[in-house]
Amino acid sequence: MGIVHSLGRLTGRPAGLWHANPGSTIWYFRRERVAVISLLFILCMGIVAVAAPWIAPYPNEGRGEPNILNRLKAPSGEHLFGTDPLGRDVCSRVVYGTRVGLTAALAIVGIAALIGTVLGGLAGYFGGWVDELIMRLTDIFLAFPPLLLAMMVAVVLDPSLMNAIIAITLAWWPWYTRLARAQALAVRERDFVRAAWGIGVHDFTILGRHILPNIITPILVQGTLDLGLAIIYVSGLSFLGLGVPPPTADWGAMISEGRNYIQNGRWWIATFPGLALFLTIMAFNLLGDGIQLATNPRTRGESA
Repeated sequence: MGIVHSLGRLTGRPAGLWHANPGSTIWYFRRERVAVISLLFILCMGIVAVAAPWIAPYPNEGRGEPNILNRLKAPSGEHLFGTDPLGRDVCSRVVYGTRVGLTAALAIVGIAALIGTVLGGLAGYFGGWVDELIMRLTDIFLAFPPLLLAMMVAVVLDPSLMNAIIAITLAWWPWYTRLARAQALAVRERDFVRAAWGIGVHDFTILGRHILPNIITPILVQGTLDLGLAIIYVSGLSFLGLGVPPPTADWGAMISEGRNYIQNGRWWIATFPGLALFLTIMAFNLLGDGIQLATNPRTRGESA
């Protein structure tokens, strides 16, 4: 409520314009204070990612330019997070690493959800041999642990951000396919779909206008929950040397580099990117939980 009134004062508009209708999804979501705070944190991270060249104290070092004269300096007023073995400002590297983490997570979840929703919708709506073909293909991919499959693909491909996205997406789309199929099976039996059948509406028209729009909400909720996990996977591949290649800033690669210096007292090299990774993942998880509570009629407002 305080945020709403503050926005009203800042914009010069009545605070009532920021109020959602009681009982709406947004109204329930606003009651999940932890989720709202998480959303604000994620929005701030998004701003940091977009404005990295202007926010980073040393933009060139954030992009990877070394500065050997300043190597391994402890946190200070000049370098808030210290410097790494190549003398690059860790704060600037963390800021630029935000770009990689958020971009990769959005791309992975977006592509996987799109593929999974379309294939799952087709399988659930048509059934028969279409369902069998899609689900058996899905089972083949599900036979491999997601991280192991992503590592196998990443090993075959050259290390790059695009290849890391491809590797993880190949491991994730089957989960969205199964979720979309289950939702499509339920929606297919609804009265409005049967009515559309009865008046001779084309199958693909029914699929596009009635099935897919009614299964998108659980997909969006699951996607929000998966964004944090996607960042973990991208950072994990980079930590193992299979993801984003140097000198591009990536939290996983920075942690991998910094772990070798922790025993020598240079704790800051791995600590700050690790803290950024932890807070971002936690924010996405809490946001996903809040959206899940706000969109599920059985749990709406139970934690408010």
